[in-house]
Parts: sequence; structure tokens; C-alpha cells
Amino acid sequence: MTDLVLQIDGKEVTAPAGTTVLQAARQAGISIPTLCHHEQLEDYGGCRLCMVEVESRGKTNYVVSCLYPVEKGLVVRTRTEKVDKIRRVIIEELMAHAPDSPELVRLAQEYGADRNRFEKEASFCVLCGLCVRYCAEVKQKHAVGFIENGPLREISFIPEIAAKECWDCQECFALCPTSYAQAAYLLTEALAFPGKRAASSSKHEPSLGKREAHSHSAEPVAP
Repeated sequence: MTDLVLQIDGKEVTAPAGTTVLQAARQAGISIPTLCHHEQLEDYGGCRLCMVEVESRGKTNYVVSCLYPVEKGLVVRTRTEKVDKIRRVIIEELMAHAPDSPELVRLAQEYGADRNRFEKEASFCVLCGLCVRYCAEVKQKHAVGFIENGPLREISFIPEIAAKECWDCQECFALCPTSYAQAAYLLTEALAFPGKRAASSSKHEPSLGKREAHSHSAEPVAP
């Protein structure tokens, strides 16, 4: 595979053809923020936070670095005034949906974002798609998916599949930047198969007869 030489923030970087700018930057130790990227998943470009400035053949553009492939002689700038402004506005828009997300709070501090700039629409989901894509691409279970479109779009667990697959998995919870995936699953559980948690808990408790037997055996025997 051909190696290409490009420049990222003034640093000469060598990366194989087919590598994205985000991957090349990370390999060079240069940080670019993202909420929707995961090494095990196909590149998605959903959150747009990884936007960077690129200069190629004398033209300057702003691109999503997780989707943009490296080029020979490409010049990348990850922290210009305009790039920071773009990210700041994106963070402010996302915080209207998930104002208490730890990662968004951290990014807001770094970029000087105003968490109250936009009217709150507390869906608590930023539509990063990590849970949906992980379940489909890695686990291949398709227990959670997107429903509706536009401003009504949200994730939803499919009860029939979730009841069989999610109980012993729940791996997508740790990927979610807002904890909404776990909340959505628990709601599905409560509505679609409410008795499962109680039944599981009872299996791990000793029966009344065993508890009584243990209690009696612990009592001193009269002389």
C-alpha cells in the first residue's frame, strides 16, 4: 500500500493511502474531537465535531476528517479560528439535547461554548448512532435502530429482539456519550418484558426454606 506524506498542524505525517485524516492525525498524536467515531465501526460522520480545514491544490475547504481520505501534499489545520467556531456552534446545538453529557461539558469548556445558547430540547440523545451501529456491525443483532426522520428522529430498541439479546449484552451502554442508550433500553424493558428483571433477581436469592434452615442450624442446641 502506498504511503502518502501530508502536513497536519505544521507536522509532516506519513499515512497509507485510504487512511482518513482523523486516523492519520491520531496516529501522529494530534487530537481531533468526535462523538460518533469508533475504531471498530464504519466511519459515519454524524456528529461533525471532527471538522477540519484542508488545503489541496491551492483550494481551502472544511471537511469531516473521519470521512476525508489523506492525499499527497494535503495541508490540514485542526485548530483555526473558523474550525473552533464551527465546533463551538455544534457543541452548543448538541447541548440543547444533552446539556449534562460529561463529554459535551468538557468540550464546552475547551471551546468556550454556551450551553444555554439554544432552546433546550431535552431528548438526551445526540444521534451519534454508536449503539445502533455497534449492535448491527459488531454484534450483528440489530436490537436497536433509528426511527422517524428529521427533528423526530430517535433511537429505539426492538422489543422482540431486545428481550432475547440485550439482557446478557448491554455493551452499547458504555459507548453512549449521554447514557441515553441505557435509559431507552430500560424503558423498553419496563414496557415490553417487565417481569424479567424481577424473575432474574429471585433466582439469585436463597429460597425461604433455605434461609430458615440456615437460621435454625445457626442456633445453639440446648444441653
